[in-house]
Amino acid sequence: MDIPREVLQIAEDIKTMRIRGAGKIARSAAKALMIAAEKYRGSRDEFKKYMEKVANIILNTRPTAVSLPNAVMYVMTRLRRSEGDLEELKQTVIASAKEFIDKSLEAVKKIAEYGARMINDGDIIMTHCHSTAAVSVIIEAHKQGKNVKVYSDETRPKFQGRITSSQLAEAGIDVTLVPDSAMRLIVKRVDKVIVGADAIASNGALVNKIGTSQLALAAHEAGVMFLVAAETYKFSPMTFIGELVKIELRDPTEVVSNEWLKENPGVKVLNPSFDVTPPEYIDAIITELGVIPPHAAVLILTESFGWALQEHVMKGIEESEE
Repeated sequence: MDIPREVLQIAEDIKTMRIRGAGKIARSAAKALMIAAEKYRGSRDEFKKYMEKVANIILNTRPTAVSLPNAVMYVMTRLRRSEGDLEELKQTVIASAKEFIDKSLEAVKKIAEYGARMINDGDIIMTHCHSTAAVSVIIEAHKQGKNVKVYSDETRPKFQGRITSSQLAEAGIDVTLVPDSAMRLIVKRVDKVIVGADAIASNGALVNKIGTSQLALAAHEAGVMFLVAAETYKFSPMTFIGELVKIELRDPTEVVSNEWLKENPGVKVLNPSFDVTPPEYIDAIITELGVIPPHAAVLILTESFGWALQEHVMKGIEESEE
């Protein structure tokens, strides 16, 4: 059976960043799997192969956003373990995808509650890129009556910081948009930095939008608290067994125009989407399970993904023996 058009559209939207933000990407991935299962009209024997094909299409859209493979793993691992007739297998996928989406949305609410407790009345906050979790923390603090001011940098080349600024302003928060190049100057004026995450490694290192590590370094230099708001499904289980998080390199035309490239054929343009912030520059990670130090990331991975890691290792052993 052909892959449904709606599924291919979601994959394309993730790849081209029309769907952006690790949480939205993860929920969209789960939704794509759910749609694929709902629209399947083939035989029971071919269903799992069909779903593996759909899963691979989704997985190949964005290599760095760990939330995406974790969402796919959440659904597909349950399918791989399931038996029964076609309808039962389809319902396993549909129910697992819905469960993941619900847990994802609930996680943001919990993070907002825990994170707001760490913000004091009168705090000046700086943030980078656009993170639903980080924005939710700030808005929740504002709802609690805490008077906060926010600096949001633009986050070039896709300007996700403008989305953050708009959402905070709509919530009635005093927000100022600044260029990325001003972060070292501005961070000296703030009390806390709060950012989101695309991935958390097993050692507590943060993989996030390019420029995050510069902001963390500037905050460390200025003695400013650096906080990360991240759902536990953004923790990377594969780093637990030695795999590295791949840094995505995107199209140069996100940085300069095609015309400029043609006019300057001798210039190469490098456009990395993410960078890595060492755990030593992170004061705490705010998760739906509570606030943890970065080096406790390994405990989250063991608790949340131990079963999946075991399955992954066993699968690798079986493949190497073939």
